[in-house]
Parts: sequence; structure tokens; C-alpha cells
Amino acid sequence: MLDLTRTWAVMAKELVQLTRDRLTYAMILMLPIVQLLLFGYAVNDDPRHLPTAVLAIDNGTFSRSVVRAMENSTYFDVTLMARSQAELDQAMERGEVQFGVIIPGDFSDRVVRGDSAVVLVEADASDPSATSGALAALQGLPDGALARDLTGPLANRGNGAPPFSVVTQARYNPEQISAYSVVPGLLGVILSMTLVMMTSLAMARERERGTMESLLATPVRPLEVMVGKLAPYVIVGLLQAAVILLLARTLFQVPMNGGWLALAVGLLLFIVGSLALGFLISTLAKTQLQAMQMSFFYVLPSILLSGFVFPFRGMPDWAQALGTLVPVTHFLRVVRGSLLKGVGLENAWGSLSALIVFVVVVGSLAILRYRTTLD
Repeated sequence: MLDLTRTWAVMAKELVQLTRDRLTYAMILMLPIVQLLLFGYAVNDDPRHLPTAVLAIDNGTFSRSVVRAMENSTYFDVTLMARSQAELDQAMERGEVQFGVIIPGDFSDRVVRGDSAVVLVEADASDPSATSGALAALQGLPDGALARDLTGPLANRGNGAPPFSVVTQARYNPEQISAYSVVPGLLGVILSMTLVMMTSLAMARERERGTMESLLATPVRPLEVMVGKLAPYVIVGLLQAAVILLLARTLFQVPMNGGWLALAVGLLLFIVGSLALGFLISTLAKTQLQAMQMSFFYVLPSILLSGFVFPFRGMPDWAQALGTLVPVTHFLRVVRGSLLKGVGLENAWGSLSALIVFVVVVGSLAILRYRTTLD
């Protein structure tokens, strides 16, 4: 028979124990709220207001009407009026714009003559999900963009055919294969999950077993302990990266267009930063369970806010601001830019600078926190 008195006593004991473990209690309360907010507000499969560069060789009335119609569709926001093809290409390589619109010099003349006028739209398809909705919206552009301009005698030119056509070009991923975007992105997610959790759990395990006290009794300095602990995991991270890249090429035929120096620098910075973060978590967690909980609380936003699963520019401004603070976001830009675009150090410097800040800040906090533990 079930004794309700003894059962209640056990329940009361567990409730008291739960409230004493503040980290677990906070995770139970905060995790559903964070998931609800992220999935409810930040996730968007149909991104709009995508940054667009325009190279208008013909800057006449018809050209301006086309650009204005694209902006009115809410999918395109013109953030750069390029002066040359090279400037437009560089903006796309750096990831500053998602689209490049080129209006040729004879556009207005061809529209007036009804002579197959063309607007070229180049899309950064390194993340196909970010461009599919906007490219679909372009199908209706020729019919309505010049409706107010082609009046009177111009209304009958072209025998009722659309005044111009839109030619789209998917750059960096012409076939818009999702694996070309997802598989390189997995490199950042897998390294985050394994290195952060592995390091934090290893250090927390030493504290639980009492071996940390023996290490604290030695004259080893905090920086020496940190470097000595993390160095073997750097090798592990590099081996993981090599395996993932090899499988990406052999199994999924992910193109690798160069940019190896930028990739190597970004990979090393991200591995060191992830390990330093795991070390910092281990100084805050008292048990392996707490270390795992804190690591998971970092990994979840890294997956949702980095642009790995959902288009980064499809998120609201506040979510993009939070995503910018996530190191995985910048690492994914380096990986995709290097493999799919062949981006070198000069065009990847923005993301690499963010990773350098991440390493310096987290590494410094880990050392300071370890000193506090020593005291």
C-alpha cells in the first residue's frame, strides 16, 4: 500500500532540493520561455527587407521605377548604389548584400522600342532559403513596375508583351542545393556542442572527484592550467573539422572554392574560443549536471540565432542583434564564405574580428574566474 505521509515527505524533500539548486530551477523556468520567444518571434521562413545593391548603368525614369517597385514588394531594401560591377561583387562576397540588381545602359531605349529589355538580378544563394521568396516575387515585377510610366503612345508598344524581363542568377550555389549551406554550417554547430560541453564537463568532473584540489595545491599558474587543459582539445577540434570537411566533399559534393587561409584562421579562433567558454562554464558550475545545463543554454541560441537553421536576415532586428553576439554566427559566415565564395582574409576580416573579440573576452573572463576559484 502507498503511504501518503511518507510519499509526501519524499516530495517535500525533492522540492526543497530543487529550490536549493538555483541553476536547475532557473533552467526549468527559463528554457520554455526562451524557446517560445525564439520560435514565436525570431523564426521566419520568408525573410523580407533583404539588403540589395543596385548598379544602374541606365539611371532613367524607367530604371528608377523598377527599383522602386522592387522595394515596394517589401523583399528588397536598396542599401548600396554601386558604381561598378567590382563594387557590387565585393559587397556580395562580404555578405553585405543579399541581392545585386544590374540595369544595363540601353534599358530605357529597349523598353521604348519594345525590344527585349532585361534586368539582371544576382542572388547570394549560399543560403537558398533566404532568397527563394524574393526570387518568386520577381516573377510579377515586369507586369506592374512600369504601369504608370508606359501610358499614351507607349502603352501599345511591344504588342502587349511585358516591357522587360528579369533574368536571375543564383551565385555561389547555382542549383540552390540546401546541403551546400547546411553541411558547412554543421561544422560550427558540431564544434560548439562537442568542445564547449566536453571541456566544461571534464573540468566539472575533476572538481566532483576532488582532483582539482590537488591541481590547485601546485604552483601552476591559472594561464598555464588553462593552456595545458585546452591544448589537447584543440587537436580534437581540428580532427573533427577535418573529418567534417572530408565527408562534406565526398558525400555531399560541397564545393570548396578556396579561401583556405580565412577558413584556417576562423577555425582556430572558433575552437580556442569554444574551449575557453567551456573552461569558463566549468568555473561557474558546481556539478557536471550544471555544466551540461549551462552548455545547452549556450548551444540552443547558437543553433536558432546564427542563421544555421533559419535565415539570419529573416529574423527581427532585436533577434539579429542577439545573433550578432553569438560567435557561431560569425564562424558560419567565414565557413560559407570560404567554401562557397572563395572569400579571402580581406573580405572575411569583419567576422574574424568578431571571433578575435570573442576569444579575448571569454579567455580573460575564464582566467579571472579561475583566479577567484583559487582564492
